[in-house]
Amino acid sequence: MSSVDKSKNKAQITKGKIKASLGKATRNDKLMADGQIDQLKGHVKQAGEKVKDAFKK
Repeated sequence: MSSVDKSKNKAQITKGKIKASLGKATRNDKLMADGQIDQLKGHVKQAGEKVKDAFKK
């Protein structure tokens, strides 16, 4: 996995965690859901990169 892709995915996961935390703190369901979606997207992208790396070897 390239380090650029890895850092972008980690940033998206972190952004999602922050959004979800803010949504929970402010009782904003939409913000919390958006944060969870961002986290999920980041995890899926990381998994895709790991699959690509497995086929390169």
